[in-house]
Amino acid sequence: MNRFQFIGIWSLAWGIPWVLIGCEVKPQPQGKSETVIVPQPPENPSPEPISAENIAQASQHRQLGLDYRQQERYEEAIAQFQKSVTLDPHNLSGQVLLGWTLHLTGQEVRAAQILQTALVQDPSHEPALNALGIVYLVQGDLTAAVKTHTQAVELNPDNEIAHYNLSLAYQRLQQSELAIAHGLRATELEPENPHPWVALAIAYWSSTDPSAAAQAYQRAIELDDRYHESAFLDHLKLAGFSLEQIQLTNQVRQAR
Repeated sequence: MNRFQFIGIWSLAWGIPWVLIGCEVKPQPQGKSETVIVPQPPENPSPEPISAENIAQASQHRQLGLDYRQQERYEEAIAQFQKSVTLDPHNLSGQVLLGWTLHLTGQEVRAAQILQTALVQDPSHEPALNALGIVYLVQGDLTAAVKTHTQAVELNPDNEIAHYNLSLAYQRLQQSELAIAHGLRATELEPENPHPWVALAIAYWSSTDPSAAAQAYQRAIELDDRYHESAFLDHLKLAGFSLEQIQLTNQVRQAR
């Protein structure tokens, strides 16, 4: 399973829908983030072991939480994931599941705190970095999103999710060259996914290269012909696009 499926389908590992959220989040003003990007190492390098019984019970709660989330019973899912984390606080997948589901319900501050806690235990945990970066991006905290996804790319240069979201973040920051570079890399790593091609199209459009923008958008249409339709573009808000970026996408579509 590729990394875009981490946020692309209901995966067995995470159960996270493509691409970002099922709720709308108001962006935060840039420059007002109080988040901590680089986690500090844990004070206790040798945490107390968790009993086998607690580990087994935590696993059951995680699975039940995933079942609830697939049914969009988010509050019940959160309760199960919280029980899982309480029973087995060293299980990072449980923390990521809890953080992401909080994000789905619009509880962004708490979601970020949970994901940061996971990164304190393991600063190189790629799923936690991906999820936290997406939380920041959707909130509109672009500086934090860039820093977090850059950490992910430094750890794994082939992280498609990080490159894709960096392209979107840099486009919003009006840094077109970086938006194009990360967009190109995302399309190389996930060529059959239309979203990176659309992100690349608006990056080219912002750099005043309409020809390249049209070519990238045409590739998205070849992968999913619904991109011919203006109404279909609304789904891009679930793929991390801001409202302004969706409007820009429509300009690219009309100019082809």
